[in-house]
Amino acid sequence: MKEIVLINITGPDRPGLTAAITGILARAEVNILDIGQAVIHDTLSFGILVEMAGEAGMADVLKDVLFRGYELDQQVRFTPVSADEYSRWVTGQGKPRHIVTLLARRVTAEHIAQVSEITARYGLNIDHIDRLSGRIPEGLPADQGKGCIEFSVRGEPSDPGTLRAEFLTIAQQLNVDIAFQQDSIFRRNRRLVVFDMDSTLIDAEVIDELAKAAGVGEQVSEITERAMRGELDFKASFRERMALLKGLPVSVLEEIGASLRLTEGAETLISQLRRLGYKTAILSGGFSYFAEQLQARLGIDYVYANALPVKDGLVTGEVLEPIVDGQRKADLLRELAEREGISLEQTIAVGDGANDLPMLSIAGLGVAFRAKPLVKQSAKQAISTLGLDGILYLLGFRDREGF
Repeated sequence: MKEIVLINITGPDRPGLTAAITGILARAEVNILDIGQAVIHDTLSFGILVEMAGEAGMADVLKDVLFRGYELDQQVRFTPVSADEYSRWVTGQGKPRHIVTLLARRVTAEHIAQVSEITARYGLNIDHIDRLSGRIPEGLPADQGKGCIEFSVRGEPSDPGTLRAEFLTIAQQLNVDIAFQQDSIFRRNRRLVVFDMDSTLIDAEVIDELAKAAGVGEQVSEITERAMRGELDFKASFRERMALLKGLPVSVLEEIGASLRLTEGAETLISQLRRLGYKTAILSGGFSYFAEQLQARLGIDYVYANALPVKDGLVTGEVLEPIVDGQRKADLLRELAEREGISLEQTIAVGDGANDLPMLSIAGLGVAFRAKPLVKQSAKQAISTLGLDGILYLLGFRDREGF
């Protein structure tokens, strides 16, 4: 008769411990049904679900495991598993799985408590909890920290829309980001990432900077803000703002281009995406003059943005079609995916404004970055706490993997 036993071992982490325990089991020709091991601050937690024949032989094997564990300064516990319990465990493997990612400058017990309480309330079981971020040095300023905890959960939420809304509410209250996504084969197999430029890759709205130089800063800034909130048609607002820039000298463009700053984490994210073989693109409602500068600086593969017509050294204020608006961005994402021979599920789109929503909605992973409230509520995921490189955590990458 076959017996199933769960062996739990905890204690100081020691080289060779796994080999010692499994060596005893190997000599008894034990079958391993499940195994897992984790080390937190040099303390080991090791579990093995085993199947062995006969109670008499099993007693000798477990006794040897107990004695060897004692020699290695470990606590050992044995839990018999009934046939019914094992059967329920086996049938549970077909349940859907999701990933909950918690991002914060500093992770606290309150953050973990809130996330785990919400997942439980929606019928999700936590299988694994892992830290993806690196170890935080003591004394690091609070605004420079970077923490990420990933929860692997099993089950289908009773109401996915309400679950996401609750995560968003808690994230805003606690000043953290909480992402919820299906754990599919595409999660670490995305191949194309497209970015908005203004207030996403760079820490500015270029058209507002141009307007300040032209003496119409307040007028243009107000139009820009309303367009990004989705209160104005983008094309109409773009024409209105362009007309206000008429007569601006080209020298001003050069000055503003030289002063633009990358958003936190942008350089790290792009360099790592290139290292991993991703294709990247800028799809911007801003200007190609500045987007092409970023392309050269960061090694971006594709750039689509609006022309900034100049004549006799002055901006003409005219608009050249096609204008890169929200629908154009979505169309370009589809075209680039087809050109690269990949599905939309393998794409990532990142943006902050209402005109980014069409591309965020069709990408496999749509990320609202430091976005307006309407965009955060509508996008699949949102990052406001960390920099752009926080996107790597959503893909499941760890700091120790080199970024």
